[in-house]
Amino acid sequence: MNLKIGGLMKSSIQNHFLEGARQVLSPNFSERKDPSDISLLVIHNISLPPGKFGNGFIDQLFLNKLNPASDPYFESIASLKVSAHILITRDGQVTQYVPFNLKAWHAGESLFEGRGNCNEFSIGIELEGTDDTEFTEDQYLRLIQLTHALLLEYPKINKDRIMGHSSLAPNRKTDPGPFFDWETYLHALKDL
Repeated sequence: MNLKIGGLMKSSIQNHFLEGARQVLSPNFSERKDPSDISLLVIHNISLPPGKFGNGFIDQLFLNKLNPASDPYFESIASLKVSAHILITRDGQVTQYVPFNLKAWHAGESLFEGRGNCNEFSIGIELEGTDDTEFTEDQYLRLIQLTHALLLEYPKINKDRIMGHSSLAPNRKTDPGPFFDWETYLHALKDL
């Protein structure tokens, strides 16, 4: 993928909120034990139902308002209490569900560098997509903007501390999947 990032606008974080992001606050969060220990960025993918995009069901899941009767798949997940800090939709729109200084419930049972409970020290970003679809250029551009802002705001996160969910829970999770272009994404961060 050849991203045109030369004129990429910078994103800014104020009081742990991404400026310009749509704010839809999830009840699924908790206080961090050490708010100064934000030191990991986790990339996920999500679509509800699987493979379907742009229908508002992700908001409903993160707000505990997903109707199990809306789709057979929802019967197994409607009672889950989950969230992420950020969702980037297929067209690059950004929604923030949890302020970055609070713990979103995105990684579940997880392990990074010998530390469990990665939610405690990570920021979770969901990309609307699946393991077997390519992500859009709009998503990569927004993700690069956001990552740059996060690296500036939370200096304990660095390029070696950006992981896919599958790296933290390899027996349980596969996202962001083989179609996520790590090389393009990480290379673009060097250019900013």
